[in-house]
Amino acid sequence: MGNESKTAVGWQRWLWPLRSRKVQVALATVIAAWGGSAGLGMSEESVLSVLSVGVALILGIAHEDAGKGSA
Repeated sequence: MGNESKTAVGWQRWLWPLRSRKVQVALATVIAAWGGSAGLGMSEESVLSVLSVGVALILGIAHEDAGKGSA
């Protein structure tokens, strides 16, 4: 039992950034862009659209997070 708890703590230490919505959106955006450039049949316009939406979401989340402290 002792090793299982140490393993869980080890994974949590490495995966804690995935709790952030900005990191989740950035990761999804990068995966989609990589998939498009790797030949998943996405046009250049589609890849740029995915990147643009990802950037807009990240900026929106940052703006929302900045507004939480002032309320």
